[in-house]
Amino acid sequence: MGELFAGLGEEGLGSSPSPPKKPFLLRSSQDRLSWALLSATPAGWGLSRCQPGRPHLAIAAPCSFTGRQTMAEFSQKRGRQRDEVLGSTVDFLLANARLVLGVGGAAVLGIATLAVKRLIDRATSPRDEDDAKGDTTCLEESWKELTLLKTTPRLQPRTPPAALSQPASLPAPLPSAPEGPSDTEPQPLPQPSSPAPLCLTFQEKLLAFERDHVTIPEAHVALAKQLAGDIALELQAYLRNKFPELPFGALVPGGPLYDGLQGGAASRVRLLVPLVLEVGLWGLVPGVDTVARDPRCWAVRRTQLEFRPRGSSPWDRFLVGGYLSSRVLLELLRKALASSVNWPAIGGLLGCLIRPSVASEELLLDVQHERLELTVAVLLAVTGADAEDRLLLAWPLEGLAGNLWLQDLYPAEAARLRALDERDAGTRRRLLRLLCGVCRGHPALGRLDRRHLTQVVLRLGEEEVDWAEAALGERFLQALESLIDSLERASLPCHFNPGVNLLSGLREEEIDDIGFALYSGLQAPECLL
Repeated sequence: MGELFAGLGEEGLGSSPSPPKKPFLLRSSQDRLSWALLSATPAGWGLSRCQPGRPHLAIAAPCSFTGRQTMAEFSQKRGRQRDEVLGSTVDFLLANARLVLGVGGAAVLGIATLAVKRLIDRATSPRDEDDAKGDTTCLEESWKELTLLKTTPRLQPRTPPAALSQPASLPAPLPSAPEGPSDTEPQPLPQPSSPAPLCLTFQEKLLAFERDHVTIPEAHVALAKQLAGDIALELQAYLRNKFPELPFGALVPGGPLYDGLQGGAASRVRLLVPLVLEVGLWGLVPGVDTVARDPRCWAVRRTQLEFRPRGSSPWDRFLVGGYLSSRVLLELLRKALASSVNWPAIGGLLGCLIRPSVASEELLLDVQHERLELTVAVLLAVTGADAEDRLLLAWPLEGLAGNLWLQDLYPAEAARLRALDERDAGTRRRLLRLLCGVCRGHPALGRLDRRHLTQVVLRLGEEEVDWAEAALGERFLQALESLIDSLERASLPCHFNPGVNLLSGLREEEIDDIGFALYSGLQAPECLL
C-alpha cells in the first residue's frame, strides 16, 4: 500500500493522484475500491473518518487526514487474496478509470462510491437488533430443517425369517466420504459385524451338554450292537463245544445301550449267559435268611434230594453245602475265557481286537474297533427259578455272601422308567443319561454309578410334576437336591428293595466329598457341565 500512494505525496486528497509509474497489484477488494475513489473523485472531495478506529467513506470536504493514513487503516481489514490474474485485470481498469471515463464519468463513479460506502458500513459497523434477530431466525430455521432431515426414518431392509432369532447388531458407522469428485465414486459396503455373544440359560446349556457329551451317534450304537451280537454267537458256540453237558441258554446281549439309557459313548454291553435249571429241583432262599444276612442276595438251594439224588442234575457238581455256588461257576468260566477261547481268530473274523480283562474280578472282554472301544460284561445268570421270575447274577461278592447270587433289579428299573415316560411323554430317561454323563467325568461324583442315580430318578419320576423337555433343567436341579438330602442322611434305599441301602458301600470321607461337590454344583450348576 505504500507503493500505491507513493505518488500522492503529503498534500492529501485534494489533488488528483497521478498514475503510478510502474505496474502494481491491489490485493484486496477494499484496496481496489479505494483506488477507484481516489482516481475518479474530483478535486476537493476526500475521505473522512466518521468513527475512530473504523474506516468510513464519505463525500465530504477536504480534511486534514492524509491519504496514506486513511488507506493504512483500510489495509488492516483486508480479506483473503483473490486470483492474481483477475486482480491484475481489475487493477489495470481502475488505474486508468479517469482516462477512460473522463470528467463526466467521475460523477457516475461518485454515485457508485456511495453505494460501496453503504456496503462497507454495513459490513464493518455493529448490526442492528432487527438484523440480528432476522439472522437468528434464519439460523434457527436452518437448524430445524437440518434436524428434520437427520431424524427422518430410513426404511431398513426386512430381516429374513431365519435370522429373527439372532440378536440384532448395530450397523457399523460408514467412513465419511471426501468432498469433491469422490462423491460420485461407489461407496464401500459395510463389513458384517460378528454376532454378539449369547447369554444362555441353564436349560439351554444343559441341552447343549446333552447334544455334545451325552448323545451317542446312531452309527456307533448300531456298530456296538452288531459286535456284541457277533461275540455272543461265537461265545455260545464255544460253550456248547467246550461244555456240552452243561445246558446254557441262548446268550442275550442287553443293558443300558439297548434300553436307551447309555450316555456318552457306546462303551458297555451286558452279555447274559443263562443257566437252564431243572424245574422242581431248585429253590430260592432270601439272603437275609442265610448266614450272610445280605438283603441284596439270594441263595439257590438244591431240593428234592430224596427223590432226585445228587448227580441227577449236571449242575450238582457246583454245589457247596447244598447250594449252587456262584463263585465256583465264575472260576470255571474265567479260566475258559482267559485260556481256551481263541480270541485273536474271533477278532480277526469280526474285524476287531478282543482281549479278556485279567485285572478285573468281573468277566470282561475288551473290544477295540477302529471306530469305537467296547467292554462286554459276561454275566452268568439264573432265571425262572421261582414264580416271580427274579434275575440272579453270579457276582464276585466277599465274605459269607461269596456263594450267593446277586439279585439284578436293572430290568425292572428300566421297564419302570420306560412305562413312566410313555405315560406322559416325559424325560426321565434323558435325565438319567444327563446325570450319568455329569458324574462320569467328575473326580468326586465318579463314585456315584448308575445304580445310585437310577434310584433318584425313579423316586422323582413317581411324582406328579412336569416332565416335559422345557422343565428338564428344573428336574436336574431337583435331582441334585434329592442326592444331597440322601447323603446327609447317609441313606439311599433301593426303589424295588427298600431294605437295601446303596450308600452302605461308601466311606464317610467319600460321602463328604460327594456331598460337597453336589452342594457346590447346586450353587453354580453350570460348573458341572
